[in-house]
Amino acid sequence: MSENSEQPMTTLNNGVPIPQLGLGVFQTPEGEQTVNAVRWALQAGYRHIDTARIYGNEESVGQGMRESGLKRRQIFLTTKLWNDDIRAGRTRQAFEESMDRLGTDYIDLYLIHWPVEGWQKAWEAMEELYTQRRVRAIGVCNFQRHHLEELHSISSLKPVVDQVESSPIFTNQPLIDYAHGELRVDVEAWSPLGGTGTHLLSDPKLAEIGARYGKSAAQVVIRWHLQRGMIVIPKSVHKERIEQNFDVFDFQLSQEDMAAISAMDTGRRVGADPDDFDF
Repeated sequence: MSENSEQPMTTLNNGVPIPQLGLGVFQTPEGEQTVNAVRWALQAGYRHIDTARIYGNEESVGQGMRESGLKRRQIFLTTKLWNDDIRAGRTRQAFEESMDRLGTDYIDLYLIHWPVEGWQKAWEAMEELYTQRRVRAIGVCNFQRHHLEELHSISSLKPVVDQVESSPIFTNQPLIDYAHGELRVDVEAWSPLGGTGTHLLSDPKLAEIGARYGKSAAQVVIRWHLQRGMIVIPKSVHKERIEQNFDVFDFQLSQEDMAAISAMDTGRRVGADPDDFDF
């Protein structure tokens, strides 16, 4: 992936490199808004796009990738297996449908979206897709420690990532430390900027830290994630914000500032609890 931008890369536990910063498209509607966001991101230097079947925008993601002018191999593409498809035992069909919508003949990273009933069988099917080289890497989302322990006990193939909620107001640090340490599983942060309605980015502490580096609160938080060794996928549909979120490689937060941001942790989730959800 030497043709990619100079952003930091992480090597997953199966040897596949992944850009540490990507664009998320959760709640970005199918159509021009998603096409533009993906194209703008790729033109700004992003090389990692994260979508999911349930987002309903895979066709637009694929269109934005094609309109970017980049070769397919220059882009790291993630999509996810939705809960209904897991419960129905249609992992392979759902995978093929996602590839058709995206207009690609392989996926870089395919993830179980939530640990719903039947995820163990879904993982078996995903292992087959991986063995057949239809997908370069497989992983999970929203798996707690006990889910990861169960997966480790039933499969010799480790997930390459666990994508979980993590931000300064819900760091999820014990789970991240476990995944990074004992398992050698990378962790991706969803809602990395706090999520809708949290007002994290208007916190005066972040403004004060940002002022010292000439950076916005969002840039400070993204940098905090990167320095924690996280893979981070902020979302935006605004060209200037997309570009700003990528402008985080020319400064380094001090240990004191890293600790101050981590100390904002409330221990309260913004999103659903992986042990108690109803979708």
